[in-house]
Amino acid sequence: MTEIEQTFTALGGQFITPVATLTEKLKSIRAIVFDWDGVFNDGVKTGSGSSSFSEVDSMGTNLLRFGFWLHHNQQLPVVAIVTGVTNVLADGLVQREHFHACYSQAKHKVEVLAHFLDEHKLQPQEVAFFFDDALDLSVAEIAGVRVMIRRNANPLFTNYVIQNGLADYITGNQSGQFAVREGCELILGLLGQFDTVMAERLRYRPVYDQYYQQRQAIEPTYWTVGAAGPEPKSQILPV
Repeated sequence: MTEIEQTFTALGGQFITPVATLTEKLKSIRAIVFDWDGVFNDGVKTGSGSSSFSEVDSMGTNLLRFGFWLHHNQQLPVVAIVTGVTNVLADGLVQREHFHACYSQAKHKVEVLAHFLDEHKLQPQEVAFFFDDALDLSVAEIAGVRVMIRRNANPLFTNYVIQNGLADYITGNQSGQFAVREGCELILGLLGQFDTVMAERLRYRPVYDQYYQQRQAIEPTYWTVGAAGPEPKSQILPV
């Protein structure tokens, strides 16, 4: 067992795909897609129907993007949130962190993924997907790398995912407990980029600063998914 495997297994993480195979799959990843509810949070809604995120997870996404930028010779990975509802805080995080896209009201997510892939000239095997529940399985079936956020309350669902090969790794931490950060650090570790990412972030210039300037230049797009497919959304308010 590798040191990375030992570290994450000790957290309670579960490798469904052998570590060597997962590491090889990660080399082709050029996009990261996140579900929202149950991934960045525990799925509990406020009275307005919104749900929150953690700065710990947000930092994880940034470090992961930086790691892929280094891995792919200073080419930014494409990043999106695809959620089954409309969530003001998801829109705000996309705006603040300069993700490429946010899709809301996505009920049949594999069709939304097809739109995302077409927009950015990508293939399904180039996508790493963070997910947690039944609405996400159509994407998990075809994505290149699948990180499932653990939730102990759904053992039959978890068994179904494992038995049908719909995840590569299941986090040790549950939803709402910084599981996104866990998945991001795992990927960085398997790519052999974690130490480099931390060293360059510590010194900031010139390497991290170059990445950051590229990241900040991204203008996110926002889509609401209706019967006719994704349509551009109107003004997004800052988080």
